[in-house]
Amino acid sequence: MVSRMFRIETEVDRERRDLLRSRLRETNTAASPVLRGLRGTPGAREVPLHVWVLDDAGALAGGLVGHTWATWMHVTYLWVDERHRGSGLGSRLLGEAERIARDGRGCAAVRLETWDFQAPVFYQRQGYEVVCVIPDYPPGITEYTLTKRLR
Repeated sequence: MVSRMFRIETEVDRERRDLLRSRLRETNTAASPVLRGLRGTPGAREVPLHVWVLDDAGALAGGLVGHTWATWMHVTYLWVDERHRGSGLGSRLLGEAERIARDGRGCAAVRLETWDFQAPVFYQRQGYEVVCVIPDYPPGITEYTLTKRLR
């Protein structure tokens, strides 16, 4: 029997993080025919997707930050300045991002996360379905994951 000694470290280390990500990607690619088929194709890369709305003075009135990957769009942030909420600006931002993802990048679906005090009802009105609910994440708040088919 071989006894092995290990040392556990907890510092933030970007080089090790990148190595870990690379090794996990290799392991996942070897285990999944779907991911293996994506390897080396344009769909294998995360491509940033940003949509901005500026007011007449050029100030930021709202925006959406996300990315596309493997025929999916992921919304990371969507924000509309309080003065413009309720004007349809959020719907326009989301609609434009969906159009770019669907028509320009071949995406078939969208996913996003939101908290209970943010916008789950807004997204449901845009055709999104709740696929996951995580209560108490963080404590006292519920997180929702929603998806929408684009085709």
